[in-house]
Amino acid sequence: MQRVLFLTYLLPLALFAPALAAEEVRVYSGRHYNTDRQIYKKFSDQTGIKVRLIEASGISLVQRLKSEGANTKADVIVLVDAARINNAANAGLFGPIQSDKLVNSVPSRYRDPNQRWFGLTRRVRAIIVNPSIVSPSAVQSYSQLASPSLKGKLCLRKRKNVYNQSLVADQLALNGTSKVKSWLKGVTSNVSQPYFSGDIALIRAVAQGQCGVGVVNHYYLARMRAGVNGKKDEQLANKVKIVMPNPAHVNISAAAVSRYSKNKKNAVKLIEFLASPTGSAGLAGPTYEFPLQGVGGSTYLKGMTKFTPDPVTVSELSRYNKEAIQLMTEAGWK
Repeated sequence: MQRVLFLTYLLPLALFAPALAAEEVRVYSGRHYNTDRQIYKKFSDQTGIKVRLIEASGISLVQRLKSEGANTKADVIVLVDAARINNAANAGLFGPIQSDKLVNSVPSRYRDPNQRWFGLTRRVRAIIVNPSIVSPSAVQSYSQLASPSLKGKLCLRKRKNVYNQSLVADQLALNGTSKVKSWLKGVTSNVSQPYFSGDIALIRAVAQGQCGVGVVNHYYLARMRAGVNGKKDEQLANKVKIVMPNPAHVNISAAAVSRYSKNKKNAVKLIEFLASPTGSAGLAGPTYEFPLQGVGGSTYLKGMTKFTPDPVTVSELSRYNKEAIQLMTEAGWK
């Protein structure tokens, strides 16, 4: 079930800007990390521009933008998942951004060809393994998730999960419909228990031996290893091995300027800061994502930093999203 409760933060003027500053930028964010606020604070400290932040699920923010139309208060929209941000752009919710800084900061594969959105952080859809059940060498690629040797040993998140939808869209872009249909048939036939609602629950299940293999975003495992969720989860996370498929499917979080922004100049300034090496690393570091450039230096990312992104662009992930959902449904992905 999607969360529809909006959490609104009026980031205090005393913390984020000089007392007499009148300029501001309003952010609708689908990222839910308290550490992000430190990056907004750094931006405000440097520019004197106040940040007002509203957090909610990505799908709720998109619906809110549609319903508010020209009356929206939003200046910047931050969303996770390639298809979601690109679909919102195609729905006419964003305005074009003209910025040489952003073009120079964000690799072309992680930005919209029409400059409606720009990537901020990267996340890899990785494979996790309980080595007492399955050898990591048996699942070095997404294609091997369909191997008959994994019958009854594979656990997955639900079909509605946007990250799995983008993984299937990624495979469609690489391999075409026929091969993906066959792959999905094999993958779903290997699942023997209910599909999971979250990556953390899936990691726990693999660690506890309920499953031999799972597919998760890499940073969930890193956060658990770092003790973010407590000692018990830290211990469980250290029981599993992670495989970064080569090449790997890379997803993003990204930012855009609202089509009806009243503060477009400040909105672009904020996105330029967030996508800069300082901003991107500042967002990614505490959450164990990867910045746009490099992989960071956290010890909790051990075994996760050596990967080669596949050639699929973010725009292609969006293009194949609808077909991906259809094929997942036909294959019985619950």
